[in-house]
Amino acid sequence: MIELYSFEICSQLVETVKPFADSKLSYNLSMNQKRLILASTSPRRKELLESTSFAFEIIGSEYEEDMTLPMEAKDLVMFLSKGKAEVVAKLHPDAVVIGADTFIVFNGKVLGKPHTPERAEEMLKELRGSKVSILSGFTVIEKSTGVSVSDVDESFVYFKDYTDEDILKYIETGEPLDRAGAFAIQGIGKILIDRFEGDIEGAMGLPLKKLVPILHNFGIFPNLQESN
Repeated sequence: MIELYSFEICSQLVETVKPFADSKLSYNLSMNQKRLILASTSPRRKELLESTSFAFEIIGSEYEEDMTLPMEAKDLVMFLSKGKAEVVAKLHPDAVVIGADTFIVFNGKVLGKPHTPERAEEMLKELRGSKVSILSGFTVIEKSTGVSVSDVDESFVYFKDYTDEDILKYIETGEPLDRAGAFAIQGIGKILIDRFEGDIEGAMGLPLKKLVPILHNFGIFPNLQESN
């Protein structure tokens, strides 16, 4: 079922996703626990996975994504997430590896990161007053068993009819340059957003409601230990 949030509620939900490093709990690998690797250096994905209490490592993937492949958007985002996971899994066949990818779909077009202020301005002018889809695909791979599972989460953002001045002020913050679609739903970009439909964790890059049960099936479980 799609959950509908006002943007104020979305902001409150984002505030609940905090690293366990801020609490009196720490992550510890036990002798019986499988290695879990997040093949992403995204700070948002790291924080989201930390909120689940899984013990994990971060190893960035060197997979080079090609967003121009002739595939349906949902298939493409899962394909890219699998590519990222496979690169790391080949180097660490003993581990369970998570790969993930997120992008925006608007009028049938896939929008990646703008990288430049000029491209960010173009994107944000296109998105003004419109509805976009956020697709977050993920893949879990265990190379030693040959098991691989991929899935995708879709959520929707409705933009305000913001002004050109609003766009320029937002670009000046630098935030949109490395964000898919030139906005961050959990950051300063929320000033441009009217409302949101879907799963906020999925929109941030890692749909935990779908991912966690899959990790359980791979034999990965929360591993909390009190710090002294």
